[in-house]
Amino acid sequence: MSSPKILLKLTVNGESRQALVHPMARLLDVIREDLGLTGTKEGCGEGECGACSVILDGSLVNACLIPAIQVQGASLRTVEGLAGTDLSPLQEAFLHHGGAQCGFCTPGMLVAGTHLLEMEAVHDEAGAREGLAGNLCRCTGYVKIVDALLAAGEGRP
Repeated sequence: MSSPKILLKLTVNGESRQALVHPMARLLDVIREDLGLTGTKEGCGEGECGACSVILDGSLVNACLIPAIQVQGASLRTVEGLAGTDLSPLQEAFLHHGGAQCGFCTPGMLVAGTHLLEMEAVHDEAGAREGLAGNLCRCTGYVKIVDALLAAGEGRP
């Protein structure tokens, strides 16, 4: 016998949303399957790679580790919520500095980087690298990603 579904209500990228989900469904699956926001990626499914990074009530979290029932009434920001009609400064910097290659880690890197910038936690290369430590990239070697984060923190593309 499967558990009954719950009506999950939360704010996603500034918009009230709801979905009928199993209480122990992973937030990642709710985001992708129930809300149709496929920018958030699944990498390891164990909270190690950061591909599923989202901002939940102001904190950076791995969506693959959070049960849906824990986000009832929460405010959630995904990669789709980083830009309005124009790209965000960090997205512009990623383009300018070549911060994306295969693109798989890019959504998580952008969300984590945005969180770092909003927390004013990017002061130098070491701080940028430490702040992004929970996000893995197999393509870039991080140099271009860190350059983009530092540029965005300085207000330049």
